[in-house]
Amino acid sequence: MDKRKVIAAYRHGFISIQECAQIIGVDSGQMTRLVNDPLFMIEGSALLKKKSVNS
Repeated sequence: MDKRKVIAAYRHGFISIQECAQIIGVDSGQMTRLVNDPLFMIEGSALLKKKSVNS
């Protein structure tokens, strides 16, 4: 599963931080850094729009 989608689910309140960490497979300290990392922005961001080369 795409880590950005899991983090977006956490940010929207669908899953807890512990569930998010378990799905991604990291410890809670790493999870906190991932959630705060600007590279893992929620869907619809400019970063994700740049990702697709063939669009």
